[in-house]
Amino acid sequence: MVVTKPEAGSENDTGLLRDLTMRDGVAIVAGAVIGSGIFLVPGEVGLRVPGLAAVLGVWLLGGLLTLAGALSLAELGSMFPAAGGLYTYLRAVYGRPVGFLYGWLLLTVINTGSIATLATGFSLYVSQVVAVSAGQRKLLAAGAIVVFTALNLMSLHRAKVVQNLGTVAKLAGIGMLALELFLHGSTTLLRESMPGVRPLTMTGVGVALVSVLWAYEGWHVVSFTAGEFRNPARDLPRSLVLGTLIVVGVYMTLNLAYYSVLSNANVAGAPSTAVRAMQAVGGPVLVRLLSGVIVVSILVSINGLVLTGPRVFYAMAHDGVFFRALGRVSKRGRVPVAALLLQGAWAIGLTLTGQFHQLYTLVISSAWLFYGLSVAAVLVMRWKEPERPRPFRTPWMPWVPALFVLASAGIVISSFISSWQHALMGLGFLVMGLPVYLLFARLNGRGEQARGEKR
Repeated sequence: MVVTKPEAGSENDTGLLRDLTMRDGVAIVAGAVIGSGIFLVPGEVGLRVPGLAAVLGVWLLGGLLTLAGALSLAELGSMFPAAGGLYTYLRAVYGRPVGFLYGWLLLTVINTGSIATLATGFSLYVSQVVAVSAGQRKLLAAGAIVVFTALNLMSLHRAKVVQNLGTVAKLAGIGMLALELFLHGSTTLLRESMPGVRPLTMTGVGVALVSVLWAYEGWHVVSFTAGEFRNPARDLPRSLVLGTLIVVGVYMTLNLAYYSVLSNANVAGAPSTAVRAMQAVGGPVLVRLLSGVIVVSILVSINGLVLTGPRVFYAMAHDGVFFRALGRVSKRGRVPVAALLLQGAWAIGLTLTGQFHQLYTLVISSAWLFYGLSVAAVLVMRWKEPERPRPFRTPWMPWVPALFVLASAGIVISSFISSWQHALMGLGFLVMGLPVYLLFARLNGRGEQARGEKR
């Protein structure tokens, strides 16, 4: 049998267009992940762990965990190259209820919470350039969500062009920022920052890792768009791995750049390490330029998340476990209109009621429950269906997925230590999803029975 690759722009069996390439996938990964976290989180990490050596260790650990997850999901993505990503994998391996609960959390907390957090970060950096009130900042954040939802309602092609160009601009701006800091930096300061002035504790590492993993959040979202890749079995795994490697390289470089101009004491607890670093070398003019780079970075990240999330709700609707309207696509742009609108409305609601730290703690504690389950699915499928074709195979089995699963359990525990109230809120949303699933399962059962009676 000869397998032919879908043509560019061809329509798949569910109405979505196959218009994504590996280049687009890499831009989605790098563009969605690198948002506000690397500019805001280093101060929190420096507060929790002592010295640059420990700081780099935590960032590298977060990167290795993310890469382990990407390598694992790459195998699943090559096996299940359909829209929905993690939802599809969880449903296939553990059943519809588990898949639904992930999709439910993605809508109520994970993806919308990430979008809301980025939008909040966007408004904070705009306020560095223009004086705005607290109320105006919330309106700016909500406005950013409206703009990118509207862009994605037009077509996948327009959204991906913005993502590609924005990611290139983002990486160029970050490169110039790092170069500026290194030119003014000191290797002596870097050496002096390496040792810590206080003991390293496991609790501190755990709490710091939760913050770091927020900066890496979004590494998996490209899997949601598998149904729109021209060659998903080949290009989705490559996008996951290459995009993640780019992110790890950027994060390690920026941390070194920060510490080349700032001491441990100046980094620890800084609300924005990037701003403090630029203040140290260039004053207010460079800080305003930095704010522009960060604003672009955040906006590209918002676009990546707005683009990808609705594909999960779309897949859920096609499985009959969510509102059927979410499974419809527009005639012209072939995008899931209702799913995009629902996601945008909920993200705006979170933006108007939440705060940055509260939102990212809520996201991490909820998301990593399902990241662990998804990666464990690689081990389950190797045991249940060892002969199933796998165009991409996770290397160093079973250690890569096994270590990721163990780490995910530790991360969830650490998130409870860091902010148990918000972690419990995340679990509360999970419990709320159970009666919702039962309701849709019952309604779907009645619908299937009625269709059978008509036949």
